[in-house]
This record gives sequence, C-alpha cells and structure tokens, in this order.
Amino acid sequence: TFLRQDKRQHMGIISRFKAFFSNDIGIDLGTANTLVNVRDRGIVLSEPSVVAIMAETGKVLAVGMEAKRMLGRTPGNIRAIRPMKDGVIADFEITEEMLRYFIQKVHGKRKIMRPRVLVAVPSGITEVETRAVKESALRAGAREVHLVEEPMAAAIGVGIQVQEPSGNMIVDIGGGTTEVAIISLAGIVEWRSIKSGGDAMDQAIVQYLKRAYSLLIGERTAEHIKIDIGSAYKLEEVLTRDVKGRDLMGGLPKTVSITSEEIREALMEPVTRIVEAVRMSLERCPPELSADLIDHGVMLAGGGALLRGLDRLVSEETGLPVAVADEPLLAVAKGTGIVLEEMDMLSRTVHSSAKRPRRM
Repeated sequence: TFLRQDKRQHMGIISRFKAFFSNDIGIDLGTANTLVNVRDRGIVLSEPSVVAIMAETGKVLAVGMEAKRMLGRTPGNIRAIRPMKDGVIADFEITEEMLRYFIQKVHGKRKIMRPRVLVAVPSGITEVETRAVKESALRAGAREVHLVEEPMAAAIGVGIQVQEPSGNMIVDIGGGTTEVAIISLAGIVEWRSIKSGGDAMDQAIVQYLKRAYSLLIGERTAEHIKIDIGSAYKLEEVLTRDVKGRDLMGGLPKTVSITSEEIREALMEPVTRIVEAVRMSLERCPPELSADLIDHGVMLAGGGALLRGLDRLVSEETGLPVAVADEPLLAVAKGTGIVLEEMDMLSRTVHSSAKRPRRM
C-alpha cells in the first residue's frame, strides 16, 4: 500500500511538472465549428471547421473564420473545405492541418512540452474513426490524446451531476449529428446518434427555395435564414425576410420574400428526425430512469438547440419538461475543460468508444 501511495504521489508530481511546461487542451471538434478550451483559461477559441487550400498544390491558405468567408466565393484555384463530416473526419490530412493551426494558436511557443489533448467525439465512433482522430491530434502536435463522448461532455458542461445514481437526458444538436443520451452513474445507459443537425437544416432550406421559388442560394445564406426566421414550432408572430440568390430559370440575380411559416415547413423533416431520436431513446430507457426523467426533464445543447420553439416541440411530443442550456454552443467545450481539471475523478468518462457498436 505504501508503495502504491508513493507511486501515486510521484505521478502527481510528474503531472504537475508537465502542466507547468505545457497546456492541457480540450477540443470540441465539430462538423461546423471547433472550440478549444485551455485548462485554467477556459474557452479561448471558437472558429468554423473550414480550411481553404490551393487546389493544385494542396497548400493551406486559411483556416477557421477567414476560410469560412471564402465558402462559395473562391476562384477555381482555391478550395474551401469542411474536413469534418457527420461529426467524424472525412479528410485526414486537412483535419490534421486544421488541428495543428488551432493547437499552435492556443498553445503558443512559450511552453516547452507539447500539450495533452482531450477530444470530444460522437457516441458510437468506430475503431477506424477513433484511430483517425487520435493520429490527427498526435501528428498536429499533441503529447497524448484522450477521447470523451460528446453527450457526456455536454452533460458535464451544462452542470448535470453525471456521477449521481439518477437518470438525466441530454440532446446535443451539432452541425453534422444529433447525439441523444441518457446518463447515470457517470455512464451512458441509452444513446442514439443520427446524421441530422444544423447542416441538414441548412440543406432543407436550400432545397425548399429551389422547389418553391427556383432560387439557388448558398449554405451561408441558408444558415442566416435559419437563424433569423427559422422555427420548429408555430410562432405567435410571423417573421419575414428577403432572400437574394440566383434564378434557376433565367440565371440572373433574384430577390424573394419568405416567411417563418415557410421555413418551419422546410425544416420539418430534419426536426422530426431529432424528435423521433429522442422518443426512441425514451422508449428504450429502463423504467427506474424513466421515473427520474419526469423530474429532471430533457436538456438541449449544441447550436441546434437555439432553433426557436424546438424545446416546446420536444416537450409536447414527449410529455417531459424541456430546457435549453445556458450558452448551448459552448456546452461540449465547457465539459472538456471540466474533465481536464478532474481527469482522475472522471476517468471513467474518458475512454475510447471503439468497443460500443454504432446505433443509428
């Protein structure tokens, strides 16, 4: 026993020594946005997961916000790429370059040692995808890499007491995926991951305007429409917005006026998929935890949680109280920061998810 205690003390001294010379970094590596949380400093970076490269040479020209401004506006020799798809890596090399840029930006050159990195990943990530995330982070400059499941990080980030022996439901609506999880005793009891989130909503708006008005718009315009007048539930006051795009019939620039009712109709399919994922998770929930959810309700996090009326719709469909987290966009990133600070105590939440089969 004495030797074990002495070893733990020795390891603790080494950990503090390493922390002095490097930063611990938590990364919410999302399809739409990447957020970085540095231990003892909080969230220091939030930028789009976009990289602009030269088409011929592959040279990186811009990353993050600067690259996003190029989406849909680049000449033929420049490509603006989103290397994450449905919450996992779609382009290994570009993701590595993006991670290297973000890590160097927050870590700086003041630290001698490379940082320890904690990456939030979707539930049910495969072994191949797990390896891709770890290798990308290591090659981008991490000393060691740990993974935490996004719904667990989101639950911790919004203040849910995940270690208590009671059921809590978190719904993390990101850009590429929606993660639904029922958590108890620091573990995920029931979960579901669907490829429907903010990006699917944007695409639904693009397709609606094509069908209804023969108007072609870009994904950035669709995102602005969603934020300005999008809703999941009927609003008390109908909102309107002028939309500029290209007429598919004549090929010339065109402006049309649309209403929040039209956009609600356009968003029906992706929103319904999210609600169904919540219902299916509740149907598979153990009875004892179902009783807890009547008291605790459902917590919405992620950028999609900001869609008007989504909490009310989910509440009507499930019969449970539903709340939107404070600063839902920051939930996962906040959670990674807390896990970094309490790494030993919360060690059960930090692991590879490769052994859990994918559930869609």
